[in-house]
Amino acid sequence: MKTLTIILTDGPYISEYAEMAYKIASEALKKSQVNIFLYLDAVYIPKLGQKPSLFADIGLLFQELAERGAVVRACARCAGARGYLAEEDGICSDYHHGIKITSLYDLAEMLKNSDKVIALSR
Repeated sequence: MKTLTIILTDGPYISEYAEMAYKIASEALKKSQVNIFLYLDAVYIPKLGQKPSLFADIGLLFQELAERGAVVRACARCAGARGYLAEEDGICSDYHHGIKITSLYDLAEMLKNSDKVIALSR
C-alpha cells in the first residue's frame, strides 16, 4: 500500500491549509495509508472545545481521519511550548481522541516510509 505524509505548520483557522489537508487525506485514505504531522502552530488543530462559528471544527475532522486509520501526530516540542503536554503514551487530555504527541523522530520515520509528501506551510 502506498503512503502519503502531510506536514502542516499553520494553526487551524489562520489559513485553509488544515481543511485542505483534511480533504486530501480523506480522499487518500480510500487507497493509501495517510500520515499527518502537526508542527509549529498546527499543534492547535486537535485542541478540544474549539467552536468556530463560520468554519468546520477542524479538530473533529482530524479525529475522524484518525478513526478511519490515518496516523495523526503532533510535535512534542511544539506542543509543549504551547502548553499541551502528553502522558507517557503520547495521549494529551486537551486533544481529540486518536491524535498523539510524539517526537520529530516519528516525522523522520514517516518521511522515510512515504511514497509522497505534501507540506502545507506559509
